[in-house]
Amino acid sequence: MKTKKIVVVGGGFAGVNFAKQLSNNPDFQIILVDKNNYHFFPPLLYQVATAFIETSNITYPFRKMFQNKKNIRFHYGTFLKVNPSKNTIETDTGSLAYDYLVLAMGTETNYFDIENAKANALPMKSIDDALHLRNKILLNMEKAVQTENEAERLKLTNIVIAGGGPTGVELAGMIAEMGTKIMNKEYPEMQNSKGKIYLVNSPQNVLNVMSVSSQLDAKKTLEALGVILKLNTAVKDYKNQQVLLSNGEVIDTPLLIWTSGVVAREVIGLPENSTGKGRRILVNEYNRVNGTNNVFAIGDMCLQLEEKNYPQGHPQLAQVAIQQGKLLAKNIKNITASKPIKKFRYNDKGSMAIISKYNAVVDFPKFFFSGYIAWLTWLFIHLIPIAGFRNKVKIFYNWLIAMITNDPSLRVIIRPQIDKS
Repeated sequence: MKTKKIVVVGGGFAGVNFAKQLSNNPDFQIILVDKNNYHFFPPLLYQVATAFIETSNITYPFRKMFQNKKNIRFHYGTFLKVNPSKNTIETDTGSLAYDYLVLAMGTETNYFDIENAKANALPMKSIDDALHLRNKILLNMEKAVQTENEAERLKLTNIVIAGGGPTGVELAGMIAEMGTKIMNKEYPEMQNSKGKIYLVNSPQNVLNVMSVSSQLDAKKTLEALGVILKLNTAVKDYKNQQVLLSNGEVIDTPLLIWTSGVVAREVIGLPENSTGKGRRILVNEYNRVNGTNNVFAIGDMCLQLEEKNYPQGHPQLAQVAIQQGKLLAKNIKNITASKPIKKFRYNDKGSMAIISKYNAVVDFPKFFFSGYIAWLTWLFIHLIPIAGFRNKVKIFYNWLIAMITNDPSLRVIIRPQIDKS
């Protein structure tokens, strides 16, 4: 059989798990395309942003990952478009031919057409975003220490988080704990001048995709930490360092963190009938893109409507991406061998969120639990998929030190030049 060339665009959970399933298989030559030269672990971005762990704990270079995989190559470049009639894709660093194309580029921040938020708010989708946010928080604190204007000092230390999903909740809890455990020690000038943390969410609950028990537990914990919850409320605009809310309130702050929603990355060149809600790519139960024969989409960017338990599509979670990547690899092997292929059916393993130190919420398919045991479960489950044994050891060490001391030493401003305020 002639070796089949598979181009995989995107090195997140979906793309990496697909490629690994076919590694060292002589029937396939795989080229993984990504605009970064590393895989990273998005669920822990907020811990980088809050100076709790290092970026190296959650990143892993693709070339190191694939150095013993004889049939996998890495192409550094940004995807531009696909040419289905020619079986090629174009990147900003060259074009690539394929027998099969796998699109796994994930999502990007959705600002819901609020242009001022897009221009001025800080998202949380990449390593760069996390580092920028860390710098912004630390720079604002340094500015606050130096000003003698009390109103300006409070404004500089106000933080608004738009979006009450897991990322927004985890960020709010972590920042609030930083304020109580670190601020007095490192910023003695600020003991009587502390801004507020606001969590703004359109639905009436935080963690709206989780159980009612998780929602209530998270709400209670955040309020105990001093986070001000603005529920049933949306951010309508952000200009002149003022956040305008749908209830008419205005909050003065130079820092609006946007975790409110996502939209699939745009793929130019696909058939017109292949894009659905949220710009997600419509696929059948085998993850084949509508209107194509040899183009597939997996992970957060695809929308599969055939599974009866998920008539609106699968949740945009890591487990969905991992399971789709692994199954598609097996199906492509069977396609090339003229064997039957299997429909994708999501195996829900549950969801979780950490709210504060020693407190998390865990929703398993048949039961809920929270508190210290849930927190330990969160730590263990998030440690397993981290790429690289050395990374697992480093992140466990960082967590251990942070837990013992309540005082990690990663609060360094390393790229102040990107702050334009």
